[in-house]
Amino acid sequence: MPEQNNRYGRLASQVYHLDKPIGHSFGDVEFYLERLQHCPGPILEPAAGNGRILIPLLQAGLDVHGFDASAEMLALCQSECALRGLAAPVSCQTFEHFHYEQSFAAIVIPAGSFQLITDYDAASAVLTRCFQHLQTRGRLILDLDPAHAIQAGGHSLRAWQPAPRQQLTLTCDRLSTDHINQVSVDLLRYEAWDDGVLQATELESFSLRWWGVREMLAALRAAGFSDITVSGGYAHGRWPTDADAIITFEAIKR
Repeated sequence: MPEQNNRYGRLASQVYHLDKPIGHSFGDVEFYLERLQHCPGPILEPAAGNGRILIPLLQAGLDVHGFDASAEMLALCQSECALRGLAAPVSCQTFEHFHYEQSFAAIVIPAGSFQLITDYDAASAVLTRCFQHLQTRGRLILDLDPAHAIQAGGHSLRAWQPAPRQQLTLTCDRLSTDHINQVSVDLLRYEAWDDGVLQATELESFSLRWWGVREMLAALRAAGFSDITVSGGYAHGRWPTDADAIITFEAIKR
């Protein structure tokens, strides 16, 4: 297994940016814009990546800050902000150690990024860190991919064409599924091709932890949150069903 886990290196970041460009929505961009439209203070997006959601929030006039552990992803975010004449209030930090002197009116973790934290105790500590960085009556909003979506492993091959005669490919194979600790591990092989000749290869392991709905409710309450709303499929307030591709939790710091 490669040493880098959930690394998002150079080729991985290029593929992510091609596959999920700025503003590309799974329903989440519109959902977060609606939920945050009256937010009274600054917003933090951990794992902001290339700015797919952060930039539309900035364009809507919201005061948004972000961080990511991948310098390559942050460079894409900063470049896209510069193209739009936006300040890029982003920094290189991790879930486990992020720190700000200011507090936030909202912290948002879209698209299942929270599930990149695969250790239960570490994830619980991150929820506490989020609680500590929120203002009184501040909100944490986070998305989870449902368990069945993560448990389903297998083989896949995808390709993108960034320029004529150039191709980026991603091969994904399941390495392991730990049903006790609720963690899946995939091996990702990124390859860059030019006119049919292989130019570069990157290997990364990609790990995700799945959560039960009531398990996450208990973890949020243990971190100090209350007034928790659970929503399925970006329909705010509708309890999720097995058919939903995403589950969202919105929790308040009293």
